Amino acid sequence: MENGLKSGLPPSHLRELYYITHVDNVASILKNGIMSHMQIEKNKIKYTPIYDKEIVNRREGITTPDGRSLWCFANLYFNPRNPMLYRVVCEQLHSKIAVIGVALEMLKGKDAFLTTGNAAHSQSEIVRFSKKALSQILRDTDIVWWIEDDGSKRKIMAEYLVADKVPSECITSIYVSGHVARDNLEKSLGAIGHPPVIPMPGMFFQPIRYKPLTPRLALVQGDMFFSRMQTITISVNTVGVMGKGVASRAKYQFPRVYVEYQEVCRSHQLKMGKPYLYKPEKSFDIELLDEPTSSTCTRPETWFLLFPTKRRWWDKADILGIEKGLIWLCENYKKEGIESLALPALGCGLGRLSWKDVGPLMCKYLSAMSIHTSIYLPAEKEIPDEYLTRDFLLPKGSQLVANSTPISHGDS
Repeated sequence: MENGLKSGLPPSHLRELYYITHVDNVASILKNGIMSHMQIEKNKIKYTPIYDKEIVNRREGITTPDGRSLWCFANLYFNPRNPMLYRVVCEQLHSKIAVIGVALEMLKGKDAFLTTGNAAHSQSEIVRFSKKALSQILRDTDIVWWIEDDGSKRKIMAEYLVADKVPSECITSIYVSGHVARDNLEKSLGAIGHPPVIPMPGMFFQPIRYKPLTPRLALVQGDMFFSRMQTITISVNTVGVMGKGVASRAKYQFPRVYVEYQEVCRSHQLKMGKPYLYKPEKSFDIELLDEPTSSTCTRPETWFLLFPTKRRWWDKADILGIEKGLIWLCENYKKEGIESLALPALGCGLGRLSWKDVGPLMCKYLSAMSIHTSIYLPAEKEIPDEYLTRDFLLPKGSQLVANSTPISHGDS
């Protein structure tokens, strides 16, 4: 099914509207439609909530321009991969959450409203449907990440409010986080007729591919910046320029990290063979999660490892410098307090190094560490399966002894 969400990222052109719910509610939704809170209470529908009761109740006191409570409306999202879904899948098993796809025919409803962001947010407006307002909302929600400062965290949760309920015949698809979740949901639905149940791990902030190499080291295909690892690695140069690739994303998504990066470059604390660990006082979950202060899953810390792969941004990545940096990591991760680690394929992509060279090198050193580590595969091109096997990446005799100091890198 071609729906614009092949990789789990939001569509450039809207194909559906979306409703987030617990899998236990799917059978009822297929029978009764997606009902407003008012209709759920009126019809005494049993359902499994996925969000804080206090937060949901707050919406009851917010009204549309015609004076009706938000509880009178079913709310659909333009982009389901948003801070609300991220919080829900962090607090609960992602396999217990479903995203219901709704046909765009619902946009023709006359008794409906648009919101310019999370409807419960004080800065969001609730307006009558218009093509102009819809066009702006589609631009605001067609993003893959968000931050608090520029309003994108609020805007990506823009809603389409449908009075009373969305009829079940408008449901076009059901998205779940993986193949096991799909099989379990289809089994629970039994003979109930339903639209396609589609595994879409990327939508649920899960790896599109996960391949363990050892009990603590794995290859991952997905969005590293939504990793739940304690420490996230950003490959950088040593002159303070974050121009493209992973570094460019980091520059805008983590502005505090960018400021720190420029400072350590100016003070020459960052150099080839000596990564720099930045330990912000504020958890990155504050940026990612909807209503983070009331969440039960906020991490106490999110650290960033600035890992130099080249000196100047236009240079080819230096594989010897990368190896020295990996040695530094093996020698210092315990002392620095790193408890789990996510890394990109260092020097691949814009660094113009080959995974065939970088992969075995990274696995050699990272497999010697006693923490959970994920290597995120290059996004620029697909790696042949033969270069992703344990035999290729960790051939016999290549592994270091865990927790050992393989060699000294001197003063570099």
